[in-house]
Amino acid sequence: MEEFKVEIKTFENYIDNFIKNLNDNKVYDPIKYFLKLPSKRIRPLLTITAHSFYNDISEYAFSAALANEIFHNFTLVHDDVMDSSNIRRGSETVHVKWNLNQAILSGDAMQILAYKCLEDYESKIQKELIKVFNDTALKICEGQQLDIEFEKNPNTHFTDYMKMIEFKTAVLLASSLQMGGVINNASENDLKLLYKIGLNMGLAFQIQDDYLDLFGEEKIIGKKIGADVLMNKKTVLYHIFKDSSSSKVLTDFNKIYKNSDIEDSIKIKQIRDIYLNNEVDLKCQDLVKKYSSICINSLGDLGISRNKKKNLEMICMKLLSRDY
Repeated sequence: MEEFKVEIKTFENYIDNFIKNLNDNKVYDPIKYFLKLPSKRIRPLLTITAHSFYNDISEYAFSAALANEIFHNFTLVHDDVMDSSNIRRGSETVHVKWNLNQAILSGDAMQILAYKCLEDYESKIQKELIKVFNDTALKICEGQQLDIEFEKNPNTHFTDYMKMIEFKTAVLLASSLQMGGVINNASENDLKLLYKIGLNMGLAFQIQDDYLDLFGEEKIIGKKIGADVLMNKKTVLYHIFKDSSSSKVLTDFNKIYKNSDIEDSIKIKQIRDIYLNNEVDLKCQDLVKKYSSICINSLGDLGISRNKKKNLEMICMKLLSRDY
């Protein structure tokens, strides 16, 4: 995000110093490697931005911001293991570059390091941060479990999917924002609003991500169009179609969707055409508008000046437009 390049650069320097201060032990090698992979730093930016509503000294937020970033990256290292992924951000995943045991061990160490970042705050604030962190960590685990179960469960519905992406993706954006308020003893009302803003931003972001996978441009999303279709993923597009289709229509659809023998380009076009003919793309965009509107409207309820809110509104808009 060009508008936040100064903040991101300053935070990158903070990460560099953090890496330099890690002990000389091979358990940290994958951590150093992973933290330096290209990243938009969205979660720490949210923490720093929320902090700026109440405090002009940005460095005070860096420990909380780093905790969120390390924890996020820890979940990615373990996700890559569970998904048997070979590539992350254009580079080898940790378990490929090293091995499975190293990925698990270094991932565990990342989680511990994330918690250690919270030691930089005084006891009352630290207690509140740990509570937010623990609640978020458990929800992410629950979301990952739901995602695993969905792969084999043919009876999942739209509401199930929404709960899964809320827990697996949206809650960390919510807690990242909320922690920017926690470290400044923000009011209970503001803390609830910050969480609500981040949660709905995360939902809109994930739904938009599902949409762009099939209806976006490859140069914008940075990956092949239709990847979710080729992997038979039951994204929000799938569930929108499923919930509005008869059992016969869905049976015929699944014969195409689950068929790995169809040529990739043909399968993608067939699924895309079916979705277009049933206005799945429009319904999906309506959902993005719904959750982004809740996000922006909740932002208006925060007890801070309009000028300070602009940065968070800009982050939300750029996340959804992928202009970053």
